[in-house]
Amino acid sequence: MAILIDENTRVVVQGLTGKEGSFHSLRNRAYGTNIVAGMTPGKAGQDVEGIPVFDTVASAVEETGANTSLIFVPARFAAEAILEAAESGVALTVCITEGVPVADMARVHSYLQGKGTTLVGPNCPGLISPGKSNVGIIPGEICMPGKVGLVSRSGTLTYQIVHELTQRGIGQSTCVGIGGDPVHGVDHIDALRMFQEDDETELIVLIGEIGGDAEERAAAFARDHVTKPVVAYIAGFTAPPGKRMGHAGAIVTGSSGTAQAKADALEAAGVRVGKTPTEVAELVQSS
Repeated sequence: MAILIDENTRVVVQGLTGKEGSFHSLRNRAYGTNIVAGMTPGKAGQDVEGIPVFDTVASAVEETGANTSLIFVPARFAAEAILEAAESGVALTVCITEGVPVADMARVHSYLQGKGTTLVGPNCPGLISPGKSNVGIIPGEICMPGKVGLVSRSGTLTYQIVHELTQRGIGQSTCVGIGGDPVHGVDHIDALRMFQEDDETELIVLIGEIGGDAEERAAAFARDHVTKPVVAYIAGFTAPPGKRMGHAGAIVTGSSGTAQAKADALEAAGVRVGKTPTEVAELVQSS
């Protein structure tokens, strides 16, 4: 099985007619993803290599039965795009866009409470259920179907660790890149819960970064609610305190939010923590 997306996923791409939207959408369609529509205001009636374009997400959903939105729009339009997707009734919205203002996402986060859509992102690589559907920018060629669920704050670390697993013949059920922005949709705990409930996910890989307390909270959740083996990796052991590194969700202050603090919390919860991506794959292989 898989979480969030599978062979029944029908995708409308917001921003399909743009350079990034068309490139990744056509790549995902070639992988086997069911891209049924695109949406760009003012371009209804056009198509991108046979994918019909609509003026609104609602009209695309009505005409094609799309149940998932994939967003490739500039940062200044991303919040409204997420809200429009939510209003259209899609079950899942995946926002790849980076640089979305925190104030915009705070407004979106508040609005989505109680709505029927699940948000992944923004500033994320999206997700892939290997062999079934790819909704984002994760390279399908480094993945293979299997029984390891993966959730990550980092896009590039997602790619590296997935590749390490695949090289060892270890397949994945779903790989979810949640993004590293301070305000975002699906988090580590949400993914852990979904993987715990997925009958065919047998082991979970959790990838975190310095900053904030998301991994510490995930450790507590794993200890209390996850019965499947969990292997983790935390990036940033050599990062200097008091300095923001990359897109980490918060600045490290003192011992709070450090890689060591996160690793300690995870290990205390029974999670095995690899020191390198290669060691993570070795721990999965030996589990």
